[in-house]
Amino acid sequence: MSKAQDPFYIVKEEIQDSIDKLQSSFHQWERVPGGTGEQVHLTKELLANCESIAWKVDELAKAISVAARDPSWYGINEVELENRRRWTSNARLQVADVKRTIGAGKENDNSASVICRELMRLPNSQQPDISDHYSAKNNDDFVASESDRQMLLLKQQDEELDELSTSVKRIGGVGLTIHEELLAQD
Repeated sequence: MSKAQDPFYIVKEEIQDSIDKLQSSFHQWERVPGGTGEQVHLTKELLANCESIAWKVDELAKAISVAARDPSWYGINEVELENRRRWTSNARLQVADVKRTIGAGKENDNSASVICRELMRLPNSQQPDISDHYSAKNNDDFVASESDRQMLLLKQQDEELDELSTSVKRIGGVGLTIHEELLAQD
């Protein structure tokens, strides 16, 4: 079977595209200042993408294990199996590195934000101040902007779920193709 027809290479290409997008988003995450809403959003997005890619790689590794039971049946040799195992191992490492770095950055941001909040506390004043009026206005503006941001996040999550659904369907189709090929070869 040629590489163009081999389901492994079809899925591998899809996973590699996901890893490339993950790396791109990760580099963007590194440039965003800590503690901002954008960084929080990117962190959640990156962690979700890491989980998705890890699942895909695990499924691909399971397929490799099945092929390893009888490589001649699938028309591959031990060298090809080792190359496939090496690629899945490398893909896992790339995802784990991103996840570990994000986890470390998240812990640092949490402790830094607690310290910042403690340092920025103002003394309690019993006298009403004109700044209270401005604070209320700023709070209203903040709530409105957060509401808009959350709507945008929901829209982005919907788009990401649609993309994930498409990927799962594609992988399911590849699985069915493999199944049909096996049945045909029986």
